Amino acid sequence: MLCIRCRIRTAVTDDGLCTFCSDTRPPPPGGPATGPGGWGVGTWPRSPVGLARAVTVLLGVVIAADAFAIGTGLRVRGLWDRLATDGSPDVHGSAGRAAERLYGAAAVAQGAALLATAVVFIVWFHRTRRNAEVFDAGVQRMGPGWAVGGWFVPVANFWLPYRVARGVWEAGARTGPDAGWRTVPRTPLTLWWGAWVAGLLAARVTERMWERAEEPEEIVRAAGLVAASDALDIVAAVLAVLFVRAVTRMQVERAACSGASAPAASDAPLPPSAGSGPRSGATPTPQ
Repeated sequence: MLCIRCRIRTAVTDDGLCTFCSDTRPPPPGGPATGPGGWGVGTWPRSPVGLARAVTVLLGVVIAADAFAIGTGLRVRGLWDRLATDGSPDVHGSAGRAAERLYGAAAVAQGAALLATAVVFIVWFHRTRRNAEVFDAGVQRMGPGWAVGGWFVPVANFWLPYRVARGVWEAGARTGPDAGWRTVPRTPLTLWWGAWVAGLLAARVTERMWERAEEPEEIVRAAGLVAASDALDIVAAVLAVLFVRAVTRMQVERAACSGASAPAASDAPLPPSAGSGPRSGATPTPQ
């Protein structure tokens, strides 16, 4: 029988609640030793601060790679536009070849940055989901495994990670000194997810247009749309940074408020200035 509150774990009490929802979870071995900021030592919840910083840096790399791609793409577009309008052969000369090489390098940089960021982001996302389990299992709509697996389910990955993120967000909202709930608008979460999905769809469409373009006019149009798609990816990356910082900040505050336990000495709480984004109150990409 599943817990009547969270509908995730097996009920263990007479009133149908699991160990988390009934507050009967056994204490960690050796007691609830806590470290700086309320994070425990050697047990979970584990501090997401170190991972959040790594994700933020990598998202900055993604933004830089996208900006590089936009610049080189517009250069290629300009050469093809000159060929289409006045027959200039520059696109077939040394300038055109150099522009194409840079554009190809930009694409490789984008792919590498996206892959590295996706890996670290998912690790951070899974950690925050596990922490949310401790803070408030009752508001979790998806199990911790979906924080990883949800990204890889075709079609369903357009909403499964968002459901996980909502649960993480709600679990971090109870941060008041009296353990009460505060109002934390999900606007940053909604904006990040919307931008990520829109950017993913735009990238797929524009990539196909670029691959199929043959005439100069078609190449010019496709190159312009690819640049616009890269710009949308930058917006999604900025919103992802806000999302990561906000969730991390809320979990640090939640842990400090409740004295929750969590680990690694290397993961110290965010300094006041590090978690000051709007909700972020607000991220991922993978898009």
